[in-house]
Amino acid sequence: MLKNYAAALLALVVGLGAPAAQPVAQPAPSAPKVLRAFLSTGETGLDPAVASDIASLSLLENLFDPLLRYDYLARPVKLQANTLAAMPTVEDNGRTYTFHLRQDVYFTDDPAFKGARRQVTAQDYVYSLKRLYDPALKSPWSFLLEGKIVGDDALKARFGYDGDIAGLRAVDKFTLRIRLNAADPNFLFYLAIPATGVVAREVVEAYGAQVGNHPVGTGPFRIGTWKRSDQISLLANRDFRPMLFQGRRLPLVDRVDVKIMEEYQSRVLGFLNGEFDFLEQLPESMKEMVLTDDARPTLKPELARKGLVLSPFPVLQTYYMWMNMEDPLIGGYGKDKVALRRAIALSYDSAEDIARMKKGLALRAETPLPPNVLGYDPDYHSPVGYDPALANALLDRYGYRKGRGGWRTLPDGKPLTLVMHTEPSMVGRLRDELWRKNLNAIGLNVTFKSDKKTEIIKASRLGKVMMFETNWVADFPDGDNFYQLLYGPNKAGPNYARFNLPAYNQRYERTRAMDDTPERTRLYDEMAQLIHAYTPWVLLTHPISADLQQPWLRNYTRHPVELTNWRYLDVAAHTAR
Repeated sequence: MLKNYAAALLALVVGLGAPAAQPVAQPAPSAPKVLRAFLSTGETGLDPAVASDIASLSLLENLFDPLLRYDYLARPVKLQANTLAAMPTVEDNGRTYTFHLRQDVYFTDDPAFKGARRQVTAQDYVYSLKRLYDPALKSPWSFLLEGKIVGDDALKARFGYDGDIAGLRAVDKFTLRIRLNAADPNFLFYLAIPATGVVAREVVEAYGAQVGNHPVGTGPFRIGTWKRSDQISLLANRDFRPMLFQGRRLPLVDRVDVKIMEEYQSRVLGFLNGEFDFLEQLPESMKEMVLTDDARPTLKPELARKGLVLSPFPVLQTYYMWMNMEDPLIGGYGKDKVALRRAIALSYDSAEDIARMKKGLALRAETPLPPNVLGYDPDYHSPVGYDPALANALLDRYGYRKGRGGWRTLPDGKPLTLVMHTEPSMVGRLRDELWRKNLNAIGLNVTFKSDKKTEIIKASRLGKVMMFETNWVADFPDGDNFYQLLYGPNKAGPNYARFNLPAYNQRYERTRAMDDTPERTRLYDEMAQLIHAYTPWVLLTHPISADLQQPWLRNYTRHPVELTNWRYLDVAAHTAR
């Protein structure tokens, strides 16, 4: 309306004979800065208490705020205040933490707030942390807190959001106090992961079971468009509290366009065609397309001339193939079942896997811990290596005899067919063939059941998957984050192998209260020996990521723990892209 009024007034003045005003040149509005990224699998939902897949966690990092986060550039990694005015005070020999919240943290607008601007309070964090205990949610993150906070046994006996817990209290509007039953050296790490991000009770109650489809957070971005498991846009939250990086307010881009790209080839071709601004963890099957055959990863000259940048990065990640310890065919703790799983582990050729599948960009996994994780022992070496002759001897000794077609049977003579779940991708098919070759070589018949990883994980939590190769990326840089994957009480969550061995559980419980000491490392080594003895896992590799970035991308640095760095990234002018 104002523009139309001004135009009419100008016409009237000209009509009266006044000299025509010279138009003033206005600067053209700058094009929005758009970061273009991809995720390798589809997201399952955007509820911090429930989501545990990499794709969903990557999005949650940008939408929700835990109390702490990692300093982007500090190495070794270092925690810093996020929604806090300063790092918490710690008292009572590491058992009492007091957190003073910033007073400029707000949720993004949503109808659940009825038009009010909703400030974050200490009570919001009390509510959000209680959600990890909610039996209706079956949070895979409950292990972070259960049994650790003073009085939280009441939540297990009779869950409710309104009752007080002695160890989890809002002292005042902006002060949160948490008291632990015992000191936990990793406790602050837990408060820097998406699962402990703050949510608003009004939003959860407004959307109920669908709250994961309506993410309302306080982070640097908010949801723009969302086409399930296809493409997502995150819009800069311009009400985000003042957070500076190199003197500039975060986030640095106006939008992040995210595509779901499950096929490895599509990701690499998309990057090489300029469709994505960076590519993390170059797929091993695509190495020849991008890298030379040198002993160390090197970009092909024609790509280097285009300004592409290669950054090898040791990932805090472990690949392993787990076997369901409760499966009637492959599970159990008897000698015959242990022999079957051990034979499977002995059939795995790590040298071929690293050379053929990983193209040299990996290390053999000796324990669950990758290098650079606290508790890693460089002197420990796995007693289980590639030895098909020993595998055959084990199977013969425990009654797995060869029958028709050369396939082994169960000791009672019944057919023995392994069923391994797999992902419907090119690399998934290549890995199937590697496993088929290894297992067939010792007389074991195997079939493959293909499905999306998200569906496989859902079935795994219900104990309905026999075998599956997967990987774990560190949520925090401590050995506890890996060894908890085989802790018995976690079998309804990340312990997909459903391993439940008292000797292992007892050692794990002792390590949880220990700092990174030689004694804890010794216990970790004993736990690794138990893993090798009972073989709920076949330990595979620790990848070395070949990361690539376009010449127009700014501030790119891979963080060892956080999954995304989108808030810190900047892109050159659109015309240069």
